[in-house]
Amino acid sequence: MSGHRRLDIEEVGDVTIARFIDKKILDEGNIQVIGNQLFGLVEDDGRQKIVLDFSNVEYLSSAALGKLITMDKKVKAAKGKLRLCSVRPDIYEVFAITKLNKLFNMFDNQEEALEGF
Repeated sequence: MSGHRRLDIEEVGDVTIARFIDKKILDEGNIQVIGNQLFGLVEDDGRQKIVLDFSNVEYLSSAALGKLITMDKKVKAAKGKLRLCSVRPDIYEVFAITKLNKLFNMFDNQEEALEGF
């Protein structure tokens, strides 16, 4: 496993909450590590219900968005569910402009994301 952990993983019942540690997800190397850690949740650990918590994130590059799209595909292929929460308004803008707010299930906070999962 190369690189430091970039995600805080927490289990709530059968739901896995992955919280991004970095404020800015920009650096190509970091994005690789984040992607691998996310994909590992599905591919290695077989997690089916995943919430990605963006409360720390202030900036997201388009390469990072690419990883999220791939993650979504992997989760769907594994018949799982992916939810996003606590996305700041300025980052939500990026999702809205790219129409990704239609692809992802987005919630205001962790409590809402966990409801009825």
